[in-house]
Amino acid sequence: MRTTTGAARAKKKRRLFKKAKGYVGGRRRLLRTVKETVVKAGTYAYRDRKNRKREFRKLWIIRVNAACRMHGLRYSEFIAGLKKADIQLDRKMLAQLAVEDPAGFEVVVEEAKNALAA
Repeated sequence: MRTTTGAARAKKKRRLFKKAKGYVGGRRRLLRTVKETVVKAGTYAYRDRKNRKREFRKLWIIRVNAACRMHGLRYSEFIAGLKKADIQLDRKMLAQLAVEDPAGFEVVVEEAKNALAA
């Protein structure tokens, strides 16, 4: 006869139900539904950890582009100027600089412009 109530099985169920905490209705109470939901949630979590990196990079580029255009430069020209000037700031730092320290960002833009002109 198959054992249905063992310590290991109870522990496994407890672990699953703990992961389903905060879900609504049967997604929290019914074992089969909990299993399906937890697996699906894990899939989404894995996928979206990758997507989050993508989304933030897009956001930083949008912010840097907007700040560059205020100084009469396109994003692509700005990045090319930074490479020529050998300024190694990543997009996250550039976006933060543009938002929190516009004067400092203006200095970086001028350096990029000078490198492009040379």
